[in-house]
Amino acid sequence: MAIVKSEFALALNQVATERGITVDEVLSSMEAAILAAFHKEYPNKIEDPITVKVNKETGETKIVEEGKDITPPGFGRIAAQTARQVIIQKIREAEKKTVISHYRDQVGTIIRGRVIRYDGYNVHVDIGKAEGILPKEEQIKNENYSVNTSLIFYLKGIVEDQQGYSRIVLSRIAPELIIELFRREVPEIASLTVEVKKVVREPGMRAKIAVYSSQGGVDPVGACVGQKGVRVQTVTDELGGQEKIDIIQWNPDIKIFLISALSPAKIIEVSIDEKTKVAKVKVEESQAPLAIGKGGINVNLASRLTELDIDITQTTSSSKKTLPKENTTDKIAPKDKVK
Repeated sequence: MAIVKSEFALALNQVATERGITVDEVLSSMEAAILAAFHKEYPNKIEDPITVKVNKETGETKIVEEGKDITPPGFGRIAAQTARQVIIQKIREAEKKTVISHYRDQVGTIIRGRVIRYDGYNVHVDIGKAEGILPKEEQIKNENYSVNTSLIFYLKGIVEDQQGYSRIVLSRIAPELIIELFRREVPEIASLTVEVKKVVREPGMRAKIAVYSSQGGVDPVGACVGQKGVRVQTVTDELGGQEKIDIIQWNPDIKIFLISALSPAKIIEVSIDEKTKVAKVKVEESQAPLAIGKGGINVNLASRLTELDIDITQTTSSSKKTLPKENTTDKIAPKDKVK
């Protein structure tokens, strides 16, 4: 014998399906709302152990006190009117929890979003089912975040504010953003044929990515650059088009790796003190500006990539000259490796 569901049961299932939540969550929301309505109409009952029971098949509602039905005559109409907004609010809260759970599974990935507003500190981003926040400290300096701008973001995490509301935190400066962009563009990285060892960056200016492959015949640098540079250019474009990306082949020999990290400069000689983690690098005078980079950016990134303090000296055909210390040595403590 077929069981015919009531209109109430069908409506209950429809709401649950449309909102992406369970029937029990909808019922729980209704019961909480009706209980709030009852306490509003009968405030003298607040201290009593009052419960609400809603029949999921018929929708019949009962107010129960110590197992006894004490539903006041005509209360159904009052409860329905008073509880409507509370029910909607509870359902929306359950819906938000479901959405947050959906995005929690995507933490550590990249996502495309559209800027919907900028409040002077945070950028609010439409990421589909929810709104993400790009805090000031996660923004690329001088990047344009005008309304309707479409950008790729790194989904950094989900945090709760002081009011208990969950916020989806996005980033445009995370090194992982570059890793995930390359993973999307380079099949060899996605298939683990090429491994990204580490990424360091000065967001919006320059980045260095160290790559490696243990498989013979695979060129990890060439794979990331792509034919005519199309792969690295796509990543650069997603970062705003201004951030230059140096792709470097990782090498277990720290001297070889350091020479590559200082590219495009040509290095004459390298000596490394393993105890102090200081590298002394000798270059020709014409190569010193390339080794150091504008504002010291090249040597600083190379220092962070290799986890060495780098001291650059330049030579001419007749003499050796040490560059000013503030221009030649990276004094910034190397950052942790990107996992």
